[in-house]
Amino acid sequence: MLKITTTTKLSVFIFIAFIAIFLINMKTVSALEKPSLNKAVLLEKAVELDSNKVNARMIRVTFPPAFKTPWHTHEGPGPRYVVKGKLKVVEEGKTNTYSVGDVFWESGSLMSVENLGQEVAEIIIFELAPSK
Repeated sequence: MLKITTTTKLSVFIFIAFIAIFLINMKTVSALEKPSLNKAVLLEKAVELDSNKVNARMIRVTFPPAFKTPWHTHEGPGPRYVVKGKLKVVEEGKTNTYSVGDVFWESGSLMSVENLGQEVAEIIIFELAPSK
């Protein structure tokens, strides 16, 4: 006859409890489940352009720590996306601060940009310029 000790009973109980916890926390995946695409509009603006022909371009700009641009303009307006850092943008008499993930519209007017951080900042410029 098989003798079951208290230690054996306790070991079996712990093993069963462990398996139960594992099964409860395990995510079941159905063969019908598919990963979904997440889509969010970050910025939307109606634009009236002077020409039917537009030179659309994307530009990556990196700003050294504490760097401030001189006053300048770009060839055209468009959305800007902050990839890295924190930037102060002065345009049309308004001052705004943008951080990682922020998207803003630049009008193409006289402006200045300053990296407020001690690390490199990076921005992606999508510009809608007149075609030459």
